[in-house]
Amino acid sequence: MELKVTQIEQVKFAVAARSHTVICDQPADNGGTDAGMTPPELLLASLGTCAAFYAAEYLRTRKLAQSGVEVSVSAEKIKPPARLSNFKVSVTSPVPLSAEQREGLMRSVHHCLVHNTLLNPPQIDIELISHSGDDKKD
Repeated sequence: MELKVTQIEQVKFAVAARSHTVICDQPADNGGTDAGMTPPELLLASLGTCAAFYAAEYLRTRKLAQSGVEVSVSAEKIKPPARLSNFKVSVTSPVPLSAEQREGLMRSVHHCLVHNTLLNPPQIDIELISHSGDDKKD
């Protein structure tokens, strides 16, 4: 999996993955034009859409519902260092579920790739490539 982020202007960026592009920006009070979600909002969106996918698949494969899943995600900004914590994911089923189906749906959502990534922090290597040709990893 790979994507590319390109600066459009000031604090507005285009995020390209496969044939799709998303705009990431800051609100006006933080120097942006509010043309897109902020990086932390994109993180919450990633977690929420992943949870929604697993919930929808659970309901679809059991012929319980074909649409209507809703997910809300919240988190708190804490520091030091500045980061998000205390994530809360709320999944709303469009149909009534039995206790067994509720447990199954919860198990399914817990298989979300983004959820599991956040629970098991990955190694992140940062590489700097400058126009002068100096490459440095930090």
